[in-house]
Amino acid sequence: MSYRFCVESNQYLFKDLKELMAKATPARSGDYLAGVASRSYEERMAARMCLAEVPLKRFLEELLVPYETDEVTRLIIDSHDKEAFGAISHLSVGDFRDWLLSDLADAASLKAVSSGITPEMAAAVSKLMRNQDLILVAKKCRVVTSFRNTIGLPGQLSVRLQPNHPTDDARGIAASILDGLLYGAGDAVIGINPATDSLPALMNLYHLVDDVIQRYGIPTQSCVLTHVTNQIKLIEKGAPVDLVFQSIAGTEEANKSFGVTISLLKEAQQAALSLNRGTVGNNVMYFETGQGSALSANANHGLDQQTCEARAYAVARHLSPLLANTVVGFIGPEYLYDGKQIIRAGLEDHFCGKLMGVPLGCDVCYTNHSEADQDDMDTLMTLLASAGLTFIMGIPGADDIMLNYQTTSFHDALYLRKLFGLKAAPEFEIWLKTMKIMDDQGNIQPVTSKHALLQNRPGSLPARLTHDS
Repeated sequence: MSYRFCVESNQYLFKDLKELMAKATPARSGDYLAGVASRSYEERMAARMCLAEVPLKRFLEELLVPYETDEVTRLIIDSHDKEAFGAISHLSVGDFRDWLLSDLADAASLKAVSSGITPEMAAAVSKLMRNQDLILVAKKCRVVTSFRNTIGLPGQLSVRLQPNHPTDDARGIAASILDGLLYGAGDAVIGINPATDSLPALMNLYHLVDDVIQRYGIPTQSCVLTHVTNQIKLIEKGAPVDLVFQSIAGTEEANKSFGVTISLLKEAQQAALSLNRGTVGNNVMYFETGQGSALSANANHGLDQQTCEARAYAVARHLSPLLANTVVGFIGPEYLYDGKQIIRAGLEDHFCGKLMGVPLGCDVCYTNHSEADQDDMDTLMTLLASAGLTFIMGIPGADDIMLNYQTTSFHDALYLRKLFGLKAAPEFEIWLKTMKIMDDQGNIQPVTSKHALLQNRPGSLPARLTHDS
């Protein structure tokens, strides 16, 4: 079905819903690279005016990626909650925007309809929104998950402690973990991006983090961000796996480029559940996404990158993760050129994920060849915190020396918590106070060499925890 809109003497014709969605998207380098972006601001506004009139039901009838050839599309359609959708089924995209911004759309009503919202519906309405709209609606969405602590409660901002090391050196990783814990980071997860895929070396990393968690009774979870097939093998070998990680995308073909299918992810989920390691919940999955991943795999099917990204959240939602996050500026300026585009993308992703019921956080980041800097990241993380962001990254100095990109630091998390009066996960906060890392007012306390966390320093780690690739 084609869509037509006239602006004074100019007439714009959009051949189908896929093109209309792409043309309505705010400008970004990835869509220009894909050849789907609007040629002018006028064309973009014409597309948005058309899109506002499209009934939400249309997205269940005019599929952007064919049902027959794409398992993500089949998942979206086959798992669609028609009962939840009933409350908004009469709305157009523009009406949906108005409802989301109204006082009628409170946390309870948004949760009630979340499983009826498809990724394409979420992406479509985001394209009609200003940044402040994305922030206001996301703030009202509540997605709560749990494993050894509870993530996503009102007034909470969690932190993934990311102690990466370019050679997976156990002492270097342990030192970063210690640093982060003393700044109150780590309640989302202590998650390591390994430099190697060696199973013995990965096993050492699992035991390293698990020993720290068990030794000090920390109510948090660990994750080693290797490929899901490695994690399944390590579970079979007895590794202490808390969360299973995988990067995911919004089309079957893009996921295949990552070496995964939905059935493989389900297999991994069941393997992790079989270990029964959670204490307050059983959300065992951790997913990462990012705008541009489908296009970089030549698997975007002519879609704009933001709509592809929203489709990844359908995969995440299906597997009930503890955490999911958009690594927003990581892929590079070919997809998000500068700070302005990264900021917009981060707000869109957070909005779409939360609207769909996904516990979305954000790796507020950029690569060194992007037209962005740490001031842009300060702006984005502040806006996201005001929007109720689930979690951010915490890395020494905001500089990941293994992945070679710029992200957020332990100090950044303290700034956000102090500015907005936010807290860590309640179980983790109790531990911080018990360990005298935090006082009763929520302030981080200086520690001496006699502090309990400093009695077993990285240099005294058991020999089996030293790196062996």
